[in-house]
Amino acid sequence: MDAEKIVMSLILIVLLFPFCTSLDTFTPDQSIKDGQSLISKENNFALGFFSPSNSSYRYLGIWYVKLTKQTVVWVANRNDPIKDSSGVLSINQIGNLVLHDSSNRLLWSTNVSVQGTTSSIAELLDSGNLVVVQSNNKKVLWQSFDHPTDTLLPNMRLGLNRINGLDRFLTSWKSEDDPGTGDYFYKMNPTGSPQVSLYKGSTLYWRSDPWPWKTSSSAAASVSSLFYYDFVNNIDEVSYAYFLDDPSIISRLVVDNSGLLQNLMWNDGDLQWKESWSAPKYRCDNYGHCGSNGKCVPDSDDNFYKFECTCLPGYEPKSPKDWYHRDGSGGCVKKQLGFSMCGNEEGFVKVTRLKGPDSFNAVWMDMSMSSSECEQACLSNCSCTAFTSMNIDGKGTRCLAWYGELMDILENTYERWDLHVRVDAMELATYARKSKGFLGPKRRMAVIILSVSVPLFLVSLIAYMWLMKRKTKVKRNLQNQSFFFIGTKDSLEGNELEDNGRHPDLSIFDLSRIVSATDNFSPSNRLGQGGFGSVFKGQLPNGQLIAVKRLSKSSGQGIEEFKNEVTLIAKLQHRNLVKIFGCCIQEEEKMLIYEYMPNKSLDSFIFVLL
Repeated sequence: MDAEKIVMSLILIVLLFPFCTSLDTFTPDQSIKDGQSLISKENNFALGFFSPSNSSYRYLGIWYVKLTKQTVVWVANRNDPIKDSSGVLSINQIGNLVLHDSSNRLLWSTNVSVQGTTSSIAELLDSGNLVVVQSNNKKVLWQSFDHPTDTLLPNMRLGLNRINGLDRFLTSWKSEDDPGTGDYFYKMNPTGSPQVSLYKGSTLYWRSDPWPWKTSSSAAASVSSLFYYDFVNNIDEVSYAYFLDDPSIISRLVVDNSGLLQNLMWNDGDLQWKESWSAPKYRCDNYGHCGSNGKCVPDSDDNFYKFECTCLPGYEPKSPKDWYHRDGSGGCVKKQLGFSMCGNEEGFVKVTRLKGPDSFNAVWMDMSMSSSECEQACLSNCSCTAFTSMNIDGKGTRCLAWYGELMDILENTYERWDLHVRVDAMELATYARKSKGFLGPKRRMAVIILSVSVPLFLVSLIAYMWLMKRKTKVKRNLQNQSFFFIGTKDSLEGNELEDNGRHPDLSIFDLSRIVSATDNFSPSNRLGQGGFGSVFKGQLPNGQLIAVKRLSKSSGQGIEEFKNEVTLIAKLQHRNLVKIFGCCIQEEEKMLIYEYMPNKSLDSFIFVLL
């Protein structure tokens, strides 16, 4: 009896809740009510009704099955919530998925045109894609991957179908509790060289590199081996998708309601999502942070307090005042405004390791070109402001040229974009002296610069060596005269001169010592003045009083006259006459240093010699 009850109970469960099993499809004669769900074959995703954490509204959505934390990746009626649990999903008579509430109000529909009388079926795939196909030939009529909400899953394409105008882009939720259309959009920009951009409303907020995309952060570089991109750009569409090499990895790209674009991976150990990459994260990530023709250097420990904006070669801040106040949004202008850079010996300076400029005004050249051919092509067009030449896998070397202002440039050690910026001849010459990495259409300019600067340098060096040699010779001749023996600078300080019939030891004094002793030849220390100069009283650090005879620079007395005077004074040395300590010959100064004698004894000797 008990066995019969169990069997009857199981039959009732199957009849009343046919979709609680792992069925992945349903047909026009079936429906999904609130509390029921579709489950993909490998138990990866579920389609059903849910409520955000702090909301009582009900939405039809798709979420991961195996994760402990419910994560919704797609919402059907995001802007038309159901106020109760009366929602029903079904397939109508013309083959469209439709969502109604208890009032039979249509809340959402696939809204596709189905030709013929063939019925449709809906299937939830293990990729997370909900598809509507014709039952006879399995032709896809509609798929949720073409109508994403805030999440990009692996194998899911983002971009523009140029044939039917279908634009697949992500839109953030309004908040964590409201999946309605939010403020942030992540979409493909097909203008110029395609790039994906993040908008806040109609304002460009952040953008990727122009295609071909490169790794833009260390975090992204660390996971780049786990997935790869597939990029399509032809007359039919421009789009990209990413694929995982390891199917066991659970990954998603999501636009958060705060405006953060995140690549997240599920961590089975922590049972939570881990961020592997996000943007915009730093000041330099914000679009146009340093304005037109400016370059932004990312935040780091080394330059945290340093202004992050600089100008490209040949440019200067448009408003130095704003840049002084650390506001670079005004950007940069040419250093020589009004000066034409067309046919005036201009050239290019290479700036390395960049996030490529916004490509809204960029054009790919029609044919494969070498770097030099790309340079000449840009140079021949006066509107071309910069170019880059790169090798694209499977497509050879390609040339991308920019026309007009260069926007949103970021310096990044993980990037490999090399941008050649057009500069005038003067700026080109400046960078030629600074670096060997410049490019120019007239490479002979470098030869001219070197041919002029090198000989000038050699002539200057020879002249300098000749003057130093001559100065050394004059000094040596003076030191070798027989009228005195040069001692050390300190040989006389604190020692009495000996009157033993030989010439005394004389010192050569340093000019700085004499300046200090005389208080910079203070007028209060002046003892007198004659035709060839003045005499000043001074005091050495050891207390020794001295008298300094400073020959006037305009006296006309040369080295020979000075030597003769020293010779004469040396011969006149006597215990009853003033004693000479030494001399100073430095920086066109010629001075004699005597022992200071008070009570007119000094006057009677020195001023006679003056």
